[in-house]
Amino acid sequence: MASEVKRLRTGVEGIDELLEGGIPEEFLVAVTGEPGCGKTIFSIHFINQGVIEGDKCIYVTTEESRESIVKQAAQFGMDFSGAIAEGKLIVIDALMGKDDRWSLQGLDLEALVGKIIEAKKELGYGRARVAIDSLSAFWLDKPAMARRYSYFVKKVLSKWNFTILAVSQYAITTAESFGWGIEHIADGIIRFRRLLKGGELRRFVIVEKMRQTNHSRYLHEVDIKPGVGMVVLGRVDRRAEDYKLPPDVVKKILEAKRRSEGVL
Repeated sequence: MASEVKRLRTGVEGIDELLEGGIPEEFLVAVTGEPGCGKTIFSIHFINQGVIEGDKCIYVTTEESRESIVKQAAQFGMDFSGAIAEGKLIVIDALMGKDDRWSLQGLDLEALVGKIIEAKKELGYGRARVAIDSLSAFWLDKPAMARRYSYFVKKVLSKWNFTILAVSQYAITTAESFGWGIEHIADGIIRFRRLLKGGELRRFVIVEKMRQTNHSRYLHEVDIKPGVGMVVLGRVDRRAEDYKLPPDVVKKILEAKRRSEGVL
């Protein structure tokens, strides 16, 4: 008989129900989407839920300062400042280049992984969560390295019993992840979308992949509420494909990109 899959709750009302209760322990999950669709807020929820459950929690920020992440969490009633003070959470700042123990001076992947392991040792023994927001920042200037870098992160951190959220930005024109390779390495893919309809910004989520999980295969609308954070509003009728550019347009864009890079 197969053993029961241990799962970590995401802390987002409605999303755990799409995942048979949560993300399987020690998975690397790619959280993908265009700017402004909720990836950072989802990651903040995931780490906050870990703090609540007593996990060793690390948040890596590459596109905002540590202070900005702490302030965002506070807007949704999540006390990251208190968790840091109590030794339950470490926020690694890979943007500002400050001269402190939990900052990086540049986007060097080996240095990042080393710093995450150092943080885990500081927090102590126990189940661990890390959100890297975003991992794609490390290969934006060399997208062909995406798979190799993703594999390196997964291979090394798996030895330390981490469950990993790896945020990956999208190219807005094609709705494809920068570097593509992370989606092949990841154990799961949670894809966020956004759409302007009637002058209103609407956000959506779909679980495209989650190993060891009979996950929902439907698109769901999400909202971000003041003082609460992200919630799932319900299933929508539109298909995920409806939020992509037509295939012939995508093909032309990709062909133009290859020509500019001298591939064709």
